[in-house]
Amino acid sequence: MRQHGPIAAAAMMIGAVMASTAPGAVSAASAQESGVGPVTKLPLPRYASLKTDRVNLREGPSKDHRTLWVFQRAGLPVEIVGEFETWRRIRDSEGTEGWVLHSLLSGRRTAIVNAGPEKNGIKPDVPLRSSPDDTSADEARLQTGVIGSVKKCTGGWCRLIVSLPSKRDVDGYIRQNRLWGVYPNETVD
Repeated sequence: MRQHGPIAAAAMMIGAVMASTAPGAVSAASAQESGVGPVTKLPLPRYASLKTDRVNLREGPSKDHRTLWVFQRAGLPVEIVGEFETWRRIRDSEGTEGWVLHSLLSGRRTAIVNAGPEKNGIKPDVPLRSSPDDTSADEARLQTGVIGSVKKCTGGWCRLIVSLPSKRDVDGYIRQNRLWGVYPNETVD
């Protein structure tokens, strides 16, 4: 059996990849790079949330690909960064990426509180205010990782509803830069 050198092997690999590329794949990649999903025609990237308590994050866009991670929290915000047929490539707040079925995603906007850097080894709480003003009263103090439903964002403040363990909801305003699940300066109605 004849062995090929590294350059010949690389050329054969590139040829195989090019031959296996579907004609629509190039145009789909171009559409995604331009900021539009080739399937939905919606903006890319964009935020969504998980619809159910059990969502498999897969290595590729089919059930034949192995599961990388299992999310176990309905309402978790994710960022959709790619599309392929009925699959969406998502990224979570920690940067983990993979593919999920589109039917497991919701357009409902949620966000995770990010208190910022630790001080003396402790993450500070973030105030949820009664109005979009730093001097207004606190409705609650939220820890990093708390998830809330985004009702409205002005580009500087977001109205957030958070379900507390006491089973009551708290409605208030939080600085937009303290949330993962909305873009800087984004308005949400």
